[in-house]
Amino acid sequence: MTPFVIAGAGLGGALLGTLLGRAGHRVVLLERRPDPRHDRRDAGRSINLAISARGLHALDRIGLRQRILEIATPLYGRMIHPLRGPLAFQPYGTRGRAIHSMSRADLNAALLDAAERSGAVGIQFERRVTGFDPEHGTTRSVAAATGQDPRAERGTLIGADGAYSAVRAELQRRERFDFSQAFLAHGYKELHIPPGPDGSHQLDPNGLHIWPRGGYMMMAMANVDGSFTVTLYLAFAGAASFTALNTPDAVRRFFAENFPDAVDLLPDLGEAFFARPVGSLVTVRTRPWHLEGNVALLGDACHAIVPFFGQGANAAFEDALALDLALARYPGDRAAAFRAYEAERRPNADAIADLALANFHEMRDQVASPLFRLEKRGEVLLHALFPRWFLPLYTMISFTLIPYAEARDRARRQKTAIRVILGVLGALLVAAAFLALR
Repeated sequence: MTPFVIAGAGLGGALLGTLLGRAGHRVVLLERRPDPRHDRRDAGRSINLAISARGLHALDRIGLRQRILEIATPLYGRMIHPLRGPLAFQPYGTRGRAIHSMSRADLNAALLDAAERSGAVGIQFERRVTGFDPEHGTTRSVAAATGQDPRAERGTLIGADGAYSAVRAELQRRERFDFSQAFLAHGYKELHIPPGPDGSHQLDPNGLHIWPRGGYMMMAMANVDGSFTVTLYLAFAGAASFTALNTPDAVRRFFAENFPDAVDLLPDLGEAFFARPVGSLVTVRTRPWHLEGNVALLGDACHAIVPFFGQGANAAFEDALALDLALARYPGDRAAAFRAYEAERRPNADAIADLALANFHEMRDQVASPLFRLEKRGEVLLHALFPRWFLPLYTMISFTLIPYAEARDRARRQKTAIRVILGVLGALLVAAAFLALR
């Protein structure tokens, strides 16, 4: 049986490697970074993950669900920090539903351990993929630091190497491979709220903290050690932008004016701000996702999304499950398996990309609005009264396994139905008032 070579030992690649190894395939994982279990050099570039139903379902498949829940913090809703006035809590639906905040590095480490425990997966760190020969089924790599020590690995190649995928870049050089990328005008910078003097959280650990400011925002998610990972989303250029915050004094003034309740929680803010890099936010779309039965793409390599629905890792995990299932369904025909995998996943990847962009504007601009909060309470009430007919979009995305595209379309139908019902009720009230006046 032809082995697999997976470029990228991040979340999606490590999960797929584990699934394939457990299915009896030999797998080589090539990762350009050092082993994240021993090296945290990328700290400051990774937004905390929100693992929800889809991710937990995938982790359950490899026996990691309980271990991950033990190192995650449940978030039961959004905690809104207005510029003035009291905090406002917006629960995630009903019955104590929660998403789970955790460090990307911790989750990656657990998945790498699982891949190695399968007994069929070899991981080569600090190896950079430089090309592949699909006709002969080989993937070329070199030492990431020096460009030396060339090697060739034989096997079907899976590109799980992120939004700037080297595997996808090779495919783009071929005819009839479409690719687009769209960057937000906003970037992000990670900051840190340490534990309190007694080691406890300085904010409610069970809420997703959001400081919406119309045009930009800040978020904070709890870690199990009592700290919070804070992410500032700000335009690259303009009056309120990363470019404008060019001195420690400018940073301190900006936070004092816009996030006054967070200033005392962020020690050495002026200095810490410049110690962390600014990251970009990109949406990637490509088609096709495969080259016959020789190469396939997974996760951000074929559909990177912005993080505002908390579904990047969850979507990559669903990709891995779908690809593993397709390979099992077509054991002797990897080209057919890749076609089936793409047909199932690409419409859903496009849907969650659009929803994530829309959720950015909701979180940045709308969550502080009393009208928005009233609408969300109305959704909770409708779901409680008609649980089979009405499911809020957020519930479908985060707390069910309903495919993303189906969830989006159902939410549209529900919104149309509600508008029709409200229109009919309004007409009846007008008619009743008219009759009463006669």
